[in-house]
Amino acid sequence: MSTAPSLPALLPIREAAALLGVSAHTLRYYEREGLLGVPRAAGGERLYGEAELARLRFLLHLRGTGMGMAGLREYVALTEQGEATVDARRGLLLRHEAAVLARLDALQADLAAVRRKIALYGGAPLPSTLSPATPVLQETR
Repeated sequence: MSTAPSLPALLPIREAAALLGVSAHTLRYYEREGLLGVPRAAGGERLYGEAELARLRFLLHLRGTGMGMAGLREYVALTEQGEATVDARRGLLLRHEAAVLARLDALQADLAAVRRKIALYGGAPLPSTLSPATPVLQETR
C-alpha cells in the first residue's frame, strides 16, 4: 500500500498557489481582504501551513459556487469569533446552499433547452435522465 507524499510543513506562496490551482495574486488578494492571516518568514516571505491551506480550499469552494467576497468575509469573521457562531455559520451556509441549488436548477433548465436544440439539429437523442415533466417547447431552426 502506498501513501501520498507528505507536504512540507510550510509552503511559500508560489507552491501554495500551484497546489490550490490559483495564482499567487489571488492568495495575496485574499490576505488583503482579511480572509486569511499568513505567517511570514524572517525575510517577510509568506509561508502557508496546513491550516491556511485548509481554509483556502474551503473559501475557494465557496467562491466556485458563487459566494461573493462579502459572504466570504462574513463567513471568516464568524469563524474567527469561535464556537459561539456555529449556528450563524450554518445559517450562512444553508442560505448559500439554497442559492446554489436554485442556480443548478436554472442551469439544468438551460441545459435541457440546449439538448433539445441539438436533437432538433439531428444530434444524439435526449438523455433519459430528463424528467418527463420537462416541457419540450416547439423549437425552430
